[in-house]
Amino acid sequence: MLHGSYLLTIVIFFPAAASLALLLLRADDHVWIRRLAMTIATVEFLFSLLLIPKVQIGVAGYQLEEFRKWIDVPPINYHLGLDGISLFLVILTTFLTAISILASWTSIKHRVKEFFVMLLMLEVGVVGVFLSLDLFLFFLFWEVMLIPMYFLIGIWGHERRIYAAVKFVLYTMAGSILMLVGIIWLHNLSATAVPGGTFDLPQIQAMLQSGAIRLTTLEEMYLFLAFFVAFAIKVPLFPFHTWLPDAHVEAPTAGSVILAGVLLKMGTYGMIRFCLPLFPNASHRAAPIVATLAIIGIIYGALVALVQPNLKKLVAYSSVSHLGFVVLGIFAFHNISMQGAVFQMLAHGISTGALFLLVGMLYDRRHTFEISEFGGLATPMPKLAAFFLFVALSSLGLPILNGFVGEFLILLGTYQVHWNWSAWAATGVILSACYLLWSYQRVFFGEVTVEKNRTLPDADVREKWILAVMAVITIWMGVNSPYFTRRFAAPSQNVLDQMQRSFPQEASTSGQAFGPVTGKVSASGHDFSRAVRGREGSALAAEGFALPSPNKIAIPSIASTTSNKIVMPSAARDLLLPFLSTHHDRSTISSAKAGLRP
Repeated sequence: MLHGSYLLTIVIFFPAAASLALLLLRADDHVWIRRLAMTIATVEFLFSLLLIPKVQIGVAGYQLEEFRKWIDVPPINYHLGLDGISLFLVILTTFLTAISILASWTSIKHRVKEFFVMLLMLEVGVVGVFLSLDLFLFFLFWEVMLIPMYFLIGIWGHERRIYAAVKFVLYTMAGSILMLVGIIWLHNLSATAVPGGTFDLPQIQAMLQSGAIRLTTLEEMYLFLAFFVAFAIKVPLFPFHTWLPDAHVEAPTAGSVILAGVLLKMGTYGMIRFCLPLFPNASHRAAPIVATLAIIGIIYGALVALVQPNLKKLVAYSSVSHLGFVVLGIFAFHNISMQGAVFQMLAHGISTGALFLLVGMLYDRRHTFEISEFGGLATPMPKLAAFFLFVALSSLGLPILNGFVGEFLILLGTYQVHWNWSAWAATGVILSACYLLWSYQRVFFGEVTVEKNRTLPDADVREKWILAVMAVITIWMGVNSPYFTRRFAAPSQNVLDQMQRSFPQEASTSGQAFGPVTGKVSASGHDFSRAVRGREGSALAAEGFALPSPNKIAIPSIASTTSNKIVMPSAARDLLLPFLSTHHDRSTISSAKAGLRP
């Protein structure tokens, strides 16, 4: 155990252990099954909140690490860790799980116990994915997540639920097989530097960065594609998106909330955690293609949503559009866009999760998703209409709400590197306003054309509490965004720093970005945007990044790979300086900047 805390283990496995109590209840005791499931989810959410004070602001490495040997041959370890990026994704998972249980309070009427057990087990798999630092352990949790989601769609879904569930599993398994091949390949490569090899992510990153294990250009591209395709399917990135609308439409409300709010983020999280640090040169070469696919997804998803007659499918295609922004921010290789991508992951989880909750509330009353079956609903249900408008404005990026911050940072950071990418992506913001506001007009305004709609009940007390909590978080994220960005700014920059390769063969291939290999970055190497735009060589020069001397390369141990300080580049320093809370933090960054020599 690297640090004497079992908090991460508790956060992962508490829902699984506590759900055993659910199995002791009678299957027809629906009241106590719901109460106990809600209690378990609430306690799990409170456990996840305890992680916030444990994560130090400005620290780039993993924290609260837990390490135990698990299997000797092959060497698989129980290695967990947390940083500012995974912190809020874990909290988002635990929060939305509790909200989903509350939202399913009355809508789930058969196999109630099994339904809530599946939700809690799904939470175990997703949280495990965000906290795993061993590649095999990561893959294990990645696969565990599939089973409860399959049953949630296949048992409690709508008419075409079996088709949607099978399609979801087949798509995800196809990507998982490729990722497993990449994991085994990396393990075999690590055996050339460490006897028996390793699956440990920080150790493999250190080996690749120091040059202890080398990848040819072709090897790196194959490995990048093995991981990237798995993550692109999960996002889903165009053209791997076709499973998503079916899964969303057929899933129960809770399944759609978890699917859109959390499961899609596993793909973008994997790109940040694996694709960029492990395979920087391949990521750099693939960036124009990935950005093109992301921009196509942004525009295509918005245009398809614009013509959708099905309200739930409209929200599903909006996820394709919004997640395209996240992928674009990641592959712009800029600290600001990376922060925007992480923030957008969180904001999308709240706003789109709230949209699916609202659509589910409409379905509970009318048992249809067809927009033509609605119209004039603001008259019988004004409170629900008000909440729907608020969430729609958040999703389309209205300032002071959470959707604005992420998209603005993504476009701002991308513009500094590739203005044309940012210009094309900005059209998605305009189109999102079109499909969201037009759908709202058709559902809630105008005359009541269907007689059943005249007597529909407005939001009840339980639904008001759910929507009020989501609305408060939406506003708080919009006006207090530094609370989040302060915590994942350093980890975001650390991802970009890990994309550097310190051994001479790669450092010397970029004639313009780097000078002679003397351990220092040349003056031209300080222009990060030029290094990205030029793509002349395999190393990306981050502003203020200093290469270690080639003759002092060493493989750090597992404990030493979790460095607690980084040299902050000037652009990131200027961005973060107003938000740093103590004089010590300001002086540390200022002195680090002063110590850099061009």
